[in-house]
Amino acid sequence: MSDTSRKIRLGAFIMATGHHVAAWRHPDAQADAGHNIDHYRGLAQTAEKGLFDLVFVADSPAGWDGDKDPEIRSRVSHSAHFEPVTLWSALSQVTSNIGFVATASTTYEDPYLLARKFASLDHISKGRAAWNVVTTAADVSKNFSIAGHPAHANRYERAEEVVDLVLDLWDSYEDDALIVDKESGVFLDPAKVHKVDHHGQFFDVAGPLNVARSPQGRPVVVQAGASEAGRNLAARTAEVIFTANQTLADGQEFYSDIKGRLTKYGRRPEQLLIMPGLFPVLGGTEAEAQENYEFIQSLVHPSIAWGILKQYYVGVDLSGYSLDDVAPPLPTDTELNKSRLKLVSDLASTGLTLRQLYLSLATARGHRTYVGTPEQVADALEDWFVNGAADGFNIMPPVLPTGLTDFVEQVVPILQKRGLYRTEYEGATLRENLGLERPANRFVARASQQRSAS
Repeated sequence: MSDTSRKIRLGAFIMATGHHVAAWRHPDAQADAGHNIDHYRGLAQTAEKGLFDLVFVADSPAGWDGDKDPEIRSRVSHSAHFEPVTLWSALSQVTSNIGFVATASTTYEDPYLLARKFASLDHISKGRAAWNVVTTAADVSKNFSIAGHPAHANRYERAEEVVDLVLDLWDSYEDDALIVDKESGVFLDPAKVHKVDHHGQFFDVAGPLNVARSPQGRPVVVQAGASEAGRNLAARTAEVIFTANQTLADGQEFYSDIKGRLTKYGRRPEQLLIMPGLFPVLGGTEAEAQENYEFIQSLVHPSIAWGILKQYYVGVDLSGYSLDDVAPPLPTDTELNKSRLKLVSDLASTGLTLRQLYLSLATARGHRTYVGTPEQVADALEDWFVNGAADGFNIMPPVLPTGLTDFVEQVVPILQKRGLYRTEYEGATLRENLGLERPANRFVARASQQRSAS
């Protein structure tokens, strides 16, 4: 029996034409989606119609170069797309409740500018902004004035400092710092505006931020890393985690591990929501769902198949293999995304052929794929939700816009009928809808602690 006070949280994880690597070739896809604002407007409004908590787009500070192979580069659709904060600023004006999660890299972005643009988005959207914290696994250093791509451990050291600095910058102004009294001529109370005076390993920032404290206190902090360093960063700072788990047991292990780390940082389990990704392929019957799955898989060009495999077999010569050979072990010495590599390595170790491996990655890149009827997909979500593996889900439509529309029209009503999902939004801000507390201002909290200690 499910806890009726607890509801499934849903995010729409959007890749322009859909999450499948060949989605743009599907007859239902909006092939020019990457730069089509009308397409994104429709998606945001569809997700809001489905009472989703948030929409999220994957992003990177550089274009995907397909391992510099022109054959691969010519066949993928996701190398060029909108910058997310700009996109969400526009879409916040044609929606009212849904939240907007944008990715920004702690390795390649300046903390002050990052804090400024997300605080601005929170004001522009009236409290619906969130920052997806990433350290950037891919080496994109050639586009920036830094001396090479930092090692995994160094990226997380920097990320720890960046997150703390950004949180302080967001709290530069206390909630009531702006007085704005025309009669007295007093605009603000200087005593309630705080310099950061940050002097760390990587940054020296004076502050304050030149944006007032935002409607929900500060944007929601989202994180996706599942390595040991990523888990610690999430347990200390994140409020939502997007994760990839293939089985219920894996999901339960991740869920209990992350929730168990929170007490170390003085946090409670409800202060961090865990939302695994799910790639749903729907059909009116099981047979129809399987046909839909097989059709989209048939759209993967052979050169793309090898391109997918080379992303994980870095430094491994695959020229002597055919797609029907058993997948060899993946390399373990890498500075790329360690948690995702482990997930793919675990898949490969089950005896899959290279063909089976790339087909599993062509869908959701290691996230869980579920093929079935709307009832069966609802069953799968309920199973993980009530059995300690998820607080919600990041829905990854295979093809857009139809994949999102079908989920909203076919799966959401089933979850609502079961009492597992909201029938109206609880509030106006992303925090209110996620059930997250409005955070205390860090400077006020520190001053209070100092007074109590003295």
